[in-house]
Amino acid sequence: MKKFALTLFLISFLGVGAYQIVTKVNLNPQYQVGDEIDALNGIAVYYNGGVNHVSERNLSADGYNIGLKYQCVEFIKRYYFEYLNHRMPDTYGHAKDFFDKGLKSGELNSQRDLIQFSNGTGALPKVNDIVVYDASILNPYGHVAIVSQVNSETQSIEIIQQNPGPFTGSRETYVMDENQEGWSIQHPNILGWLSQRKPFVNL
Repeated sequence: MKKFALTLFLISFLGVGAYQIVTKVNLNPQYQVGDEIDALNGIAVYYNGGVNHVSERNLSADGYNIGLKYQCVEFIKRYYFEYLNHRMPDTYGHAKDFFDKGLKSGELNSQRDLIQFSNGTGALPKVNDIVVYDASILNPYGHVAIVSQVNSETQSIEIIQQNPGPFTGSRETYVMDENQEGWSIQHPNILGWLSQRKPFVNL
């Protein structure tokens, strides 16, 4: 029994170590870290290789923290800063931390100075909204992306993202569903979305 437990521990330890190594190197010879692979409204999406690869911190000329190159958070903060002229009061945190689970849908997320909508009870997502994904077994940090298109005819959205992995595209499409409480994006890890729109008003 002890041998089995020790073997299981060693396999788990080696598996975690291998995962950490693999996710920090570039396995796709088609691109180099820092290559521009997409853009939205003139704001570039850069290739990062392994999802856990980290480069230097990107700071604005006046010291505003945009994020670690070329992580997913860096793209959405750079997009909001350069295209939407939006500075987030809290400039740190992992992707999953962009969503405050203690807020009701439609309330102000003061850390990001954006209105937060929960998946399943939110207002219809719009272009430029930030989609927030929860952590998962292989990704303890979560993920963030930006809504690049909303198609009312097919009830779907397209998102644009940075650092989805060396072999995953920068754009994905998700189906939306409307119920009595609001809209949901059909993806199990999506917590909700953040928006510059005004909060809900109870009449």
